[in-house]
Amino acid sequence: MILLGMTFFNIFSKSQIKEKDKPKIVADWREKNCLVVSELMGAGCDVRFEQLDIGDYLVGNIAIERKTVSDLKASIIDKRIFSQLINLKQHPEHLLILEEDGKNRSLMNDNAYKGFLLSLALRFRVHLIYSTGEKDTAKYISLLANKKESKEISLRPNKKLMSKDEQIQFILEGLPCVGPSKAKKLIMEFGSLKNIVNASIADLEKVIGKSAKDIYEIFNQEFES
Repeated sequence: MILLGMTFFNIFSKSQIKEKDKPKIVADWREKNCLVVSELMGAGCDVRFEQLDIGDYLVGNIAIERKTVSDLKASIIDKRIFSQLINLKQHPEHLLILEEDGKNRSLMNDNAYKGFLLSLALRFRVHLIYSTGEKDTAKYISLLANKKESKEISLRPNKKLMSKDEQIQFILEGLPCVGPSKAKKLIMEFGSLKNIVNASIADLEKVIGKSAKDIYEIFNQEFES
């Protein structure tokens, strides 16, 4: 009787510990029908859905932005990625998971794309993880969740706010061949991001030289249907 009682207690206790220590992940509600989420749940993760203003997943205090290669290229062209990076960096810990999606459409110049990836790591200081697909992405997030302590996740980042000038400089430094020095020159010369975008090649060349042509083409590139 004592043995049976002890056995019952041990089984019950083990199940309670498992439930308590289940890796916790917050996913943006727009990821609800994504294979990544079903893979995370299948791996035993406790996934809850919220409307996240920053990132697609939260693991502890780590914000994760998930992008396919084609989506990243499109977001570079329409400049959406720069505001997303500014927001992502408001979290003390953050990373970008870049997921291969098998789409070979050439949305942008390959050198410009590779240049952005270099800037992402070296200038913007955003950690980049390459994933072969949704299942691989889920493995990375699951592994990260299992390594983090099981605790309540805060949806509010510890914001590192930038001034308006710093935000504009951050955006400009994402352009090819534009470092802090050229970005500041552009800001001083044109006064606003709108004026820079609308500037002619000749006006841009006066400030940043030969790289003006590449920047002008990015600003005026039409989207492929």
